Amino acid sequence: MPFDFDAAVGTPFRMQPGLRKLAPGTRQFTPLAADHAARAEKLAVLMRQPGEALLCAAGFDPLPALRELAAEAARQCPQAIAADDHGVSAAQPGWRADWSGGLSALRDDACPDVGACLAALPPSQRAAGLLSLALHEDLAIVDGATATLPWMAVCLPSHWAPRDKCGRSFASVHDPVADNAVLIAAGRHLMQLVCQPQRWERFVWTITTHDTHDTHPDRHLRAPWRDTADAVALQARWRTEHQTFVPLPALRQAVFTIHVEVQPLAQAIDTPGRAAALHDALASMSDAVLAYRGLGDARAPLLAWLERRAAP
Repeated sequence: MPFDFDAAVGTPFRMQPGLRKLAPGTRQFTPLAADHAARAEKLAVLMRQPGEALLCAAGFDPLPALRELAAEAARQCPQAIAADDHGVSAAQPGWRADWSGGLSALRDDACPDVGACLAALPPSQRAAGLLSLALHEDLAIVDGATATLPWMAVCLPSHWAPRDKCGRSFASVHDPVADNAVLIAAGRHLMQLVCQPQRWERFVWTITTHDTHDTHPDRHLRAPWRDTADAVALQARWRTEHQTFVPLPALRQAVFTIHVEVQPLAQAIDTPGRAAALHDALASMSDAVLAYRGLGDARAPLLAWLERRAAP
């Protein structure tokens, strides 16, 4: 699922929903390769701090949506995921988790670290843990009736803590976001919209010092920016998210998917046109947005570097 740079990077920069209709046939789930850095990061989180990633609001039953989620992932990725009335299986890492909590290996060489991780989880969380490790995407359930996020499997958050968001309203979830008036005003309508049959997507980007997919604020503190254009550009990472919604109209819910990618800024901004577009978007950010994204000290040197890179 490539990041759509032209659609996402615009001027003036505004914190807004930015939803667009998902093209028919677009895949919303990506099998997570065993050697991908995100797999190791997810596994570390689920082994050490599963309660910070797998969350469910009191009184909410996620099982109906999880069954639908697994069935859709199996439809889109049949070589990687299989689902039935009893549970879900993942070819890589080679494990099956039943909806009742049972756990079994699919073959003799099933990944032992994944098996140990899943076995240590409460039985009710094993299917969610397996889906989290088998798919690149982080996952959440949107409840259109209450305009909340009552369930999450989020191992790779972007400078926010899932425990602070689970079960809360759209408005309270986005309250810390800078320049959030447009988001807040549209919140309830958006939560209901994504639960209807049309599928939607949005793209999010930022520039960060972290080269990890997981940037939970308690696990990864922001590093100070360096003080010259070339040093900041060398330090900077281009972090993107492709977010989509899988509607579950019969449940008045949707599955929210978050696909995170991280790469060196100089690798991502590889043409004068991209450098110019990013320069103008960064230059148009308000001080509040810069502070929220940790870019206040980096803007001037980044703008200088981007201006040079944008030159013919």
